[in-house]
Amino acid sequence: MLQQSLVFSFFLIFTGAAVLASVALYTRQPLLVAYIVLGAVLGPYGYSLIQDTALLSDISHVGIIFLLFLLGLDMQPSHLVHMLKKATLVAIFSAIIFMAIGYIVGISFGYTRTEAIIIGVALMFSSTIIGIKLLPTTVLHHKHTGELVVGLLLLQDVIAILVLLFLNSGDNGADQITTFLKTVVALPLIIGGSLIFVRYILLPLIQKFDRFHEYIFLVAIGWCLGLAELAHVVGLSAEIGAFIAGVSLATSPIAQYIATSLKPLRDFFLILFFFSIGASFNLALLGQIIVPAIILAVLVLVLKPIVFRFLLQSISESNSLAWEVGFRLGQISEFSLLIAYMATGAAMIGEEASHVIQATAILTFLLSTYVVIFNYPNPIAVSDKLRRD
Repeated sequence: MLQQSLVFSFFLIFTGAAVLASVALYTRQPLLVAYIVLGAVLGPYGYSLIQDTALLSDISHVGIIFLLFLLGLDMQPSHLVHMLKKATLVAIFSAIIFMAIGYIVGISFGYTRTEAIIIGVALMFSSTIIGIKLLPTTVLHHKHTGELVVGLLLLQDVIAILVLLFLNSGDNGADQITTFLKTVVALPLIIGGSLIFVRYILLPLIQKFDRFHEYIFLVAIGWCLGLAELAHVVGLSAEIGAFIAGVSLATSPIAQYIATSLKPLRDFFLILFFFSIGASFNLALLGQIIVPAIILAVLVLVLKPIVFRFLLQSISESNSLAWEVGFRLGQISEFSLLIAYMATGAAMIGEEASHVIQATAILTFLLSTYVVIFNYPNPIAVSDKLRRD
């Protein structure tokens, strides 16, 4: 019965996702919004065709592990150092500004101080998926605009990793100090151990058997999940372990091949993750959260371009480039959804505050995509003049 239920659930999810994804592409919407909407429609608060979302949520958690593993693989130390010199202050000041905005709005609507802080943290980041997907390939790889967008997103990813690390140690009372100290000791040990293991064991094995692509695929998955489980055992999160696993391989020649090989697997699990986000969205709370969500979405859409424009001009970027980067980063992030998910699981925020973050993310995903596709070069523009692959 469990197997039939899981197969039927997968049928509904992936067939429905294919249909809604087609509609989303025709209407120039982000695909992840289609997955979230599908979850809300089919889940327990919609038509209840899929009621047991706990199992799907557990399975989809693997997608987040792979996502952070791939982020680690892309985090080349040389690129990171270059962008640290260029855009660190922009990333830090923009994060502080939007955390303050989220905090003020959260407090204004009666959320607790912790909930308001988490709402503010969720506003700090821009969407890597939307930011990268809406950049033409030539801009992404060969132009300064692409370098700035990718660099800022990379720096935001680093901040997000630190936030996730903090959320993972978010216990109360004396346990918090113990957990934090355990984390402080465990983190450098895992980082150092992973670098040694990769250099002296993993890379020699890959180099010896690099003709067998299946072997490389298996080793990459084993390394990712193995370090994720090790991190979980010593009190860190599986996500942090996966990220360390990726970074430890980032400088090796095989890193990009592994990243390309694992992307379809990551996408499979991420569809389940975004579906489970939608399925857990309690539509009965919509009346309570729609006003703060709309206010936050409007503030993000209006103020992010202005803030990035001001900060980028302060480091001598041109006015037009500063505006373009600001509009391309004018939404909150899929990391915001992950932060809401983890903060709820750690009992740091309530269901209502979590739903505010989710609704704000969906609104900014939709509206910022429209702003970009109608005004800047991108692969899915309606206008032939702006369409660039």
